[in-house]
Amino acid sequence: MTNERHLGSQSEEHPDRPAIIMAGSGLVTTYRDLDERSNRLAHLLRNAGLRTGDHIALMMENSSEFLEVAWAAQRSGLYYTALNSHLRRSEAQHILDDCGATAFFISASLAEIARELDLRRIGLCIVAGGEARRFLPYNDALARWPVTPIVDEAEGREMLYSSGTTGAPKGVRKVLSAAPMGDPTATPVVLAGNIARVGIDGGSVYLSPAPLYHSAPLVYSMAMHRLGATCVVMESFEPARCLETIERYRVTHAQFVPTMFTRMLRLKDEEKYSYDLSSLRWVVHAAAPCPVPVKQEMLEWWGMIIHEYYAGTEDIGSTAIRPEEWVAHPGSVGRPLNEVHIVGDDIEVDLPVGQTGTVYFAGGREFEYHNDPEKTGHMANQQGWRTLGDVGYLDADGYLYLTDRASDMVISGGVNIYPREAEQVLATLSLIHI
Repeated sequence: MTNERHLGSQSEEHPDRPAIIMAGSGLVTTYRDLDERSNRLAHLLRNAGLRTGDHIALMMENSSEFLEVAWAAQRSGLYYTALNSHLRRSEAQHILDDCGATAFFISASLAEIARELDLRRIGLCIVAGGEARRFLPYNDALARWPVTPIVDEAEGREMLYSSGTTGAPKGVRKVLSAAPMGDPTATPVVLAGNIARVGIDGGSVYLSPAPLYHSAPLVYSMAMHRLGATCVVMESFEPARCLETIERYRVTHAQFVPTMFTRMLRLKDEEKYSYDLSSLRWVVHAAAPCPVPVKQEMLEWWGMIIHEYYAGTEDIGSTAIRPEEWVAHPGSVGRPLNEVHIVGDDIEVDLPVGQTGTVYFAGGREFEYHNDPEKTGHMANQQGWRTLGDVGYLDADGYLYLTDRASDMVISGGVNIYPREAEQVLATLSLIHI
């Protein structure tokens, strides 16, 4: 092992520390368990013929098995795609066919959905938590393989798909370095190091309340394991249960999306304020701009511990903002961490401060939309700047504000109308207790 930021290293040093706690059931998976079970799976995948650079897919509910499978792929140098269980059958089939997965893992609760899929080209199908026709039981599949690492361990990468709101879902395929596990130059290790800067270490307890098939919950949860922290995973989000989970497990760090804030704020005061949340040291939210009144109420409730970032699965650029900065620049998603440009119809020229246009980033990591070079090319201009399609503006201090997505904007009577503005007003109104 070349670096301490590797699951195997954490298992050697802290074998009995909880790596995963399922919030609802209380089921604990120790670092030893997670390391050994993902090692068994890695051997299984190699035996099935998967080699570095190959692909697996999983359609699983939040569970310890989900992260075991992800770690098996990560340490086998594989791409792994998590499917949203709410996709239409045609969308799920498209993703399976497009990504080229040759192994597929499901939860037994999703067996009926999987039954509708054409899996004839997939050689290895495994079900966790029960039975499904044509699928091997998860524990039986693991049992015959050793708990030691495979001899050719290498860093893999997640390859997640877009929502498909503007066509068929597209896979965001990033560079697979196949570096040795824990290599300090490998992107997953670098990301874990960046996350560690907020004070996460072996004594931290991280709450993941969102579906693991989304990018941030998956990447952050696995980063926690590189840092030796305990990851508390909610099977599904429910506002009062979330607060109770923070109290029960003395959660120190957590990540949310704005709609979760709104749902927690809707609770009646006698319930909302009945939990001890004093263990929280750092909270972050992303995925969408947070309505200003919602963020203000959360800061009043939880204190100045709520941070924010803006980024995309494509990882071409990002911003970040601390709570103190947000109070001075309410509604901003932060200052860019790499070069940003706001452009109008002439996509090669920057617009003045305060003027709204499409947000482009210069730099960022390399990626491509899998099997779609045309879409990959369309996101860049002649300068090489790339965009996620978001619309916004910069203020005089360099803070970015998002207004909408270019594809959602409506022009009426020569006026730009942004649906996100209406959505944020509705979100604010929903906080009013009638």
